[in-house]
Amino acid sequence: MKRLIIALAAAAVLGTSAADACTSMVASARATASGRPLLWKHRDSSGDMNFVARTEPTDTTFGFSALYNGGDSLLTDAWAGVNEAGFAIMNTASYNLAPDTAQLRDREGVVMAMALRRCARIDDFARMLDSLPRPMGVQANFGVIDAEGGAAYFETHDHGYTRFDADSTAHGVLIRTNFSVTGAEGKGMGYIRCRNAEHLAGDAIARGELTPELLTEGLSRSFYHDLLGRDCAADTSVRWLVDQDFIPRRSSVASVVVESSRPGSDPSDAVMWTVIGYPAAGHVVPATATHVPPELLPSEPGHTCPAAVANALLVKKIFPIEAGSGQRYIDMDALRPIMAEQHSLSMKAYESNQ
Repeated sequence: MKRLIIALAAAAVLGTSAADACTSMVASARATASGRPLLWKHRDSSGDMNFVARTEPTDTTFGFSALYNGGDSLLTDAWAGVNEAGFAIMNTASYNLAPDTAQLRDREGVVMAMALRRCARIDDFARMLDSLPRPMGVQANFGVIDAEGGAAYFETHDHGYTRFDADSTAHGVLIRTNFSVTGAEGKGMGYIRCRNAEHLAGDAIARGELTPELLTEGLSRSFYHDLLGRDCAADTSVRWLVDQDFIPRRSSVASVVVESSRPGSDPSDAVMWTVIGYPAAGHVVPATATHVPPELLPSEPGHTCPAAVANALLVKKIFPIEAGSGQRYIDMDALRPIMAEQHSLSMKAYESNQ
């Protein structure tokens, strides 16, 4: 066990994990406690200080709300979002699909913004992908849900995709990190994080009782490590943890759960439960396709939002060592009270929006 922990620390110091290392899940209506499909993206990215903004509808496009990188004043790249039809989309980068074309790459955010404008149903997204010129400039697992209760992933590369519907599984749930099951076997990243998510959500998945709270307050705050087989934050006598292969990471910039409407209900009932910043130290703020609260809107210098600025101040306390590889170490004595306070705020938000 000591040798394993030393190896994990060495890997963290060497920076072997990619910044864009998201953990995600889609669940069809039959898999959730509310009977509403869920889409979850725990986002890791070098594009930090995220915000949420709304795009107004036109005669030919849907209005929608989406997550953006700080500084994206033109709202070019959407990284998770929901539209007025109850369609929602997110992605995780995949590192074992066919490589991007050198001349055209990193278009995942553009594709998702396009989908939010155009798509009402999962089949619409499939048709949109079919219509895009090749190469598409993407290498990603796109997760989507819709107001009919469906949920799916599209493992997508420059020249095509493979679709996986959640309802084709035993429990109506699919999980993806940074590898694709149609990609090169054993390549890619996020295998431990994938198992972390499977373990943490396993009981709720088996019962068909997934909730947004489980995802933002459970998985996005958990320091369970499947390879070690334990919750590394459970021992309160331990102050320092190495930031390696947990779902929340130093590079985590948001946790978003979109809860679409119940099949047959008003699609505008969809909610985008949003934690901006390092999710273990953040709290949920609900947005919809038609309304974004001021806390999430880009009103701060650098085109970011108040929630991101407040979270960044807390992160400095949680990762206080700046010299050398010190930024890889989590001060759990600092995080625990912050996490408890932020969790309390999240639960108030969930309770007030029942």
